[in-house]
Amino acid sequence: MQTEWVLCPLCGGKTRLKIREDTILENFPLYCPKCKQETLIAVQRLNLSIIQEPDVKTQSR
Repeated sequence: MQTEWVLCPLCGGKTRLKIREDTILENFPLYCPKCKQETLIAVQRLNLSIIQEPDVKTQSR
């Protein structure tokens, strides 16, 4: 079974997460200790994709 380290999509640094080829993640908050950023990702068959969330708008009364 193949395993790989998950790399930060922003800086390319190695994170503390290791995935196997049968790993499936949806809406996973990935934290990078190097750039100290959190990114929402999805992983399926060792393919990582970034989930873009729309900015939250403030409600006006």
